[in-house]
Amino acid sequence: MAMYHDGSRELQDRFDSRRIADRLEQITVHDRFSDDDRAFIERVPMFFLATADADGWPDCSYKGGQPGFVRVVDESTLAFPSYDGNGMFRSLGNVLVNPKVGMLFVDFERPNRMRINGIASLHDDDELLSSFEGAQLIVRVHAERIFPNCPRYIHKMKVVEHSVYSPRPGHVPPVPDWKQMDVFRDYLPEANPPTV
Repeated sequence: MAMYHDGSRELQDRFDSRRIADRLEQITVHDRFSDDDRAFIERVPMFFLATADADGWPDCSYKGGQPGFVRVVDESTLAFPSYDGNGMFRSLGNVLVNPKVGMLFVDFERPNRMRINGIASLHDDDELLSSFEGAQLIVRVHAERIFPNCPRYIHKMKVVEHSVYSPRPGHVPPVPDWKQMDVFRDYLPEANPPTV
């Protein structure tokens, strides 16, 4: 899989950045997780997941949980749980028709970021399912390309509090307000009705 396509090359040539782009690829891009990659991925409480449907229309989703909710399971694979959401399944539905994904991990407290491009698959019988409280599915991503990005434009922010909705052992998340609204209440999955 080539790192750069004709569009990338056209802009690299226009702005004289082809040499540095090629050097960055040589030095930073890899397809196996290092110990530092694992430590970074498993300490951040969120990432952004980019997917595209069968026609190529993109979608980007925020995924959050407790630190460690994304796990590097072997040298080229990571896994994360899919928790109850709004039931639209835009990201995971896209994975079923186009398994190519992009993941962006950002540490806002110690500015750093990492991109992972890979092939995703969904599993409802995965051995990890029982180890993630509240998970509906496990998503596994086989990394094709792992690369850090310059943290220069990352705003330094602090996590003040982890979401009360974030599943974790021994904690029953509250029902989100929107699930209790009359306009949605009667349309929720029967297996997961709201309680007040």
